[in-house]
Amino acid sequence: MKPIFNYTILLVCTTLFLNTGVKSQTNEAKKSKKPLIVFVTGDHEYSSEATMPIIAAALEKDYGFRTKVLKAYPDHNAEENIPGLEALKEADMAVFFLRWRRLPADQVQLIEDFLKTKKPMVGFRTTTHAFNYPKGHPLEKWNAFGAFAFNTPPGWGGVDKHTHYGHESSTDVTMIEAVADDPILNGVGKTFHVRSWLYQVLPNFPSNGSKALMMGHSVKPNTSKAYDNPVAWTGTNSYGAKIFFTTMGHPEDFDQEPFQHLVINAIHWAAGKKIPKKWNGPLDIHVPYRK
Repeated sequence: MKPIFNYTILLVCTTLFLNTGVKSQTNEAKKSKKPLIVFVTGDHEYSSEATMPIIAAALEKDYGFRTKVLKAYPDHNAEENIPGLEALKEADMAVFFLRWRRLPADQVQLIEDFLKTKKPMVGFRTTTHAFNYPKGHPLEKWNAFGAFAFNTPPGWGGVDKHTHYGHESSTDVTMIEAVADDPILNGVGKTFHVRSWLYQVLPNFPSNGSKALMMGHSVKPNTSKAYDNPVAWTGTNSYGAKIFFTTMGHPEDFDQEPFQHLVINAIHWAAGKKIPKKWNGPLDIHVPYRK
């Protein structure tokens, strides 16, 4: 009987091992089917390296995404290095929150390679002026990244560029009634208030036939000639990719549940996923402003 007993034990152990292997492979397969979102952060002012990981964590925990957050190194003020951009090769979509970077050519090439895939993109606030190469630099054209990647005004100030209404101002945000049925606006609410000072992007932007979703009205602007401007829009960029962009993004904006909801909806829309019926907010986002 002893040989039979040993054989039985061997058979049971082998079966358990094989089943464990199958489950492991199944779990890996399921994980690989989840869309991968790569967040590319690096700004001196708005703490994107702190707000974006919270958004990323919520997307993983509640909404079935995989995420990877890249940060400037060694800190947010480092303008010439964002390690890990190779992750864009595997990304299903990318989220950019940058300001005045001067990345080396090999890192910029990884961003350009991603743009050429025409995969969807989401951008925040200072990504309008993501790069700041000096005049005559071989990568100077990337100073217009916001323009060709997100249909925003290029650079900062001057003709066909943009400005804002002062750091002491804030913004009332209102849904545009004509597009109230856009799925990105589901559950967001018709009006809310954010700390961001309003970016002036009109009259020539957003460009390329972009669709404005929400308008901003400056509260206590630094000029008597303050005009309402779009603060969120969708469109197709110059590479042919689906994009969502918002000029909001002050860290205190992320305290506001309507803005959180807008961001989660927009990322689903860009990724080609249905807008969640259940909103799992509010998110606990309390990140200080640096200036």
